[in-house]
Amino acid sequence: MNDRTCIVTRKTGGPDDLIRFVAGPDGQVVPDLKRELPGRGCWVTAERWAVDKAVAKGHFARALKQKVVAPADLGATVDMLMARQLAGMMNMARKAGEFVAGSAKVDLAIRSGAALATFHDADAAADGRRKLDQARKAFWLQMETEGPIPAFVPFGAAEIDTLLHENAFKHAAALAGKAGEGVVKRAMMLQRYRAAPGTEGKAAMTNK
Repeated sequence: MNDRTCIVTRKTGGPDDLIRFVAGPDGQVVPDLKRELPGRGCWVTAERWAVDKAVAKGHFARALKQKVVAPADLGATVDMLMARQLAGMMNMARKAGEFVAGSAKVDLAIRSGAALATFHDADAAADGRRKLDQARKAFWLQMETEGPIPAFVPFGAAEIDTLLHENAFKHAAALAGKAGEGVVKRAMMLQRYRAAPGTEGKAAMTNK
C-alpha cells in the first residue's frame, strides 16, 4: 500500500489531503496532524466522515498491524485539533500584521486588494456580512478575477471565544503574506473536514 493511501477509500493523495494517525504508547490511536510522530503511521482522507468510518469499521488495527483502541470520539478530537491550529495560525498572522479584525479594516483590505479571504463569527450581524460581501463582489467585478475572495465562517460564537479569547472577532480578513496564506490554507482544510459529502458543512465558504 502506498504510504499515503487512505485506509478507508484506498485513494492516494498528498499530505494536505490526508491525516496521519499513529498508535500511542498506550495503544490509543493518535492523530498526527503535523506528520512528525514516530512509529508506523496510516492515512485517512481529511474529512470527518472518513475518520468516523475508520473507527467504526476497525480500519486502524489492520492498517497499523497491531491491537489498538480507536476512541469513538476520535473524529471530534481531530476537529478540535484542526480548529486550534487555525486559531493559532490566526494569532500568528495577527502578530505578523497579516490578519486584521473589524468591519472598517476588513472593508479597506478587500477594496485595496490586500485581503486573501474574509472571516465572520457565526453570530455576526447579517447586515455587516452583507456589506462586506458587496465589497468582495465589487472588487471582483472591478478586477475581473475568476471569482471573489473566499469568505469563511469557521467558528461558532462559543467556539471562537474559547479558541481566540481576547482576539475573537465578528469580521476579519487574512492579508497577503506567508502567515495570511497559512490562515486560508487551514481554514480550507477545516471546512473540508467538517463538510458532509455533497454539502458545505458548518465552516461555510462563499464564492458567490
